[in-house]
Amino acid sequence: MMVKQISLFLENKEGRLARVCRILGDAGINIRALSIADTSNFGVLRLIVNQPDTAYNILKQNGFVVDITEVIAVEVPDQPGGLAGTLEILEKKNINVEYMYAFLGTTSQDALVILRVENIAGAVETLEAANVKVLEGEEVYSL
Repeated sequence: MMVKQISLFLENKEGRLARVCRILGDAGINIRALSIADTSNFGVLRLIVNQPDTAYNILKQNGFVVDITEVIAVEVPDQPGGLAGTLEILEKKNINVEYMYAFLGTTSQDALVILRVENIAGAVETLEAANVKVLEGEEVYSL
């Protein structure tokens, strides 16, 4: 129930993000979701792609500082308060969300979000017990 996320440490200067996207595109790797957080000099780019292991190897071969981390993807009701309800399920079990971001895709009428939590197995168990759909990695990669 875990999804592999590619994380890159990028210099915050023109052309770096475009270069990453070009390298992945030339390798036939499709970006499914991304998030970028920046400081004045560097940024952290987080990607969900259709071929995470291949993306990791290609980016590393091209000199990027890259890592793979595990995250979970869940469906949340696409309505006011839908995300809050899902997050409250985790809160009641004292599971902290380190960061999250939404992504486009269609598995149902619900919205899709990526969550990074301290206790992935506990979060998945808690969410599934509350009837929240947690997506498999392959399901996310193929969106």
